[in-house]
Amino acid sequence: MIYPKIPLAQTIVQLCKLKGIKHIVISPGSRNAPLTLGFTNDYFFNSYSVVDERSAAFFALGIAQKAQKPTAVVCTSGSALLNYYPAVSEAYYSNIPLVVFSADRPKHLVGIGDGQTINQKNVFDNHILYSANLKLDLKDEKNVPGHEELPILKNLEDKFERLLGLQKNIQTHNEEEINNAINISINQKGPVHINIPLDEPLYETVEKLSVSPKTIESPQKQTEIEDYQLQSCFEDWNSATKKMILVGVNYPDQIEKKWLDELAEDDSVIVLTETTSNLHHPSFFPSIDQLIAPLTDEEKKELQPDILVTFGGLIVSKKIKQLLRRFQPKHHWHIDKKLAYDTFFCLENHIEATPNQFFEAFLPKVTHYVKSTYKSKWTDVKQYRLKKHKEYLEQIPFSDFSVFSKVLKSIPNNSILQVGNSSAIRYTQLFKLDKSLDVYCNRGTSGIEGSTSTAIGCSVVSEKPVVFITGDLSFLYDSNALWNNYIPNNFRVIVVNNQGGGIFRILPGHKNTENFDTYFETTHKYSAKPLCEMYGLKYESVSDEERLKLALKSFYQKSNSPKLLEIFTPKSLNDEILLNYFDFIR
Repeated sequence: MIYPKIPLAQTIVQLCKLKGIKHIVISPGSRNAPLTLGFTNDYFFNSYSVVDERSAAFFALGIAQKAQKPTAVVCTSGSALLNYYPAVSEAYYSNIPLVVFSADRPKHLVGIGDGQTINQKNVFDNHILYSANLKLDLKDEKNVPGHEELPILKNLEDKFERLLGLQKNIQTHNEEEINNAINISINQKGPVHINIPLDEPLYETVEKLSVSPKTIESPQKQTEIEDYQLQSCFEDWNSATKKMILVGVNYPDQIEKKWLDELAEDDSVIVLTETTSNLHHPSFFPSIDQLIAPLTDEEKKELQPDILVTFGGLIVSKKIKQLLRRFQPKHHWHIDKKLAYDTFFCLENHIEATPNQFFEAFLPKVTHYVKSTYKSKWTDVKQYRLKKHKEYLEQIPFSDFSVFSKVLKSIPNNSILQVGNSSAIRYTQLFKLDKSLDVYCNRGTSGIEGSTSTAIGCSVVSEKPVVFITGDLSFLYDSNALWNNYIPNNFRVIVVNNQGGGIFRILPGHKNTENFDTYFETTHKYSAKPLCEMYGLKYESVSDEERLKLALKSFYQKSNSPKLLEIFTPKSLNDEILLNYFDFIR
């Protein structure tokens, strides 16, 4: 087998192998050549070449999001690393294990005017779980301290560090740092950054390894809920007649069905779920905005819970945030092993456990169900909303709203649905999805960038077909996502093209002015067709209901290439139809 000659590169590749990191997304470069040689010459790894670093990082994020295991991204030095930042911040807020390997110049070559050189140390400081700054192998330097040709160092501190480095075991330091970073990514579910100084020559290879790094295991912390914490919960729970459970982003099959069934049996409990919650039960309340948007202040006061229990990731619905901030619960508990956000400004109890651990410790010991009309009242409201929802769909013209209704119903069972941000996820929230669908969306930072790249990364490691629904601006913004050779033939993209940022039309502000069209909505006349022609996707477009129905019949059938369906909707009607919807279902 061929190995990079540089010991540090050998160490990184071997430790990734020992830690089971199989997927490596590499952006071409020179400074990272030793890492590229190491990963691509070892058949253990699945290596991917993605040129655009921003797209590459989201591609890796999609892999890690689906696999729930660390995925690595590898880049050269300089601004290449900064292009990872959007995906790193998404991984940070969405608890996705992403390992960033950045090649760097040796310390004495930073800050002297060399090209492709920036200050890479701790560059993600505010959005990273751990930053490991490795040391340069002395064997890699043409000149070691003490030699007559030693490069002139910037100051005495640098010289002292270099001399001190001779007395330390650099290999041990690097092994410990790499192990620590990867362990943190695995155990705490998030991004880590490993910065790697590499000196020339970069392309030399050997046939035998010169180092044998050891993997250091990090013991998993066993979480036990304290009895006093549970006792306090029991007392409040048993006396409360209005209990609300609100579930954010939750991966499929995370919560045991028996706990969902038990919660559904309690008349004092309502469970509000989102599209991204991946929880389904006939007694639960999906489509939160559909339920609460039409409420009067008096009705919102009636909905106000005594106890609010939250778990999962960040919440999509702005309306439920506004309601619970204004009509705060007496008690708010958040269940999560890692952290708890005070989203509603009344957080009382952070229960550091998984939802399954909490429910297993808590629900069997609940002494009795409290008599309450809380669930029955809001179940009646839900049924009325659903009836009006159906009536509204039967009378509206072709628009974003009607398109999402038909598209979401058309998705084959047992598929993965990846949803873009902004309008796409908010429309999707208004419709009931088949429970066999697994739903993903980048809700950590909720940005439109990287959604397509994430969906493609997910599709690469998924046994199920992936359907991606997105808006036109998000798709165009991330068009480099299509610039790779790994898109499966069963990957399907649906672009709802309303010729601009349609979500801005439903927000407060002056519309239909040149200023609005240019700087807020970003009106355009672009189409996905040229991109599909360039990257080899089968393209079809529709702009009316009948053609949409016809296109959807064949869209999911097997093909020799990925497919993209572009649906053009009337931008002048979409906002009016959506806003009128909430009045109609009142």
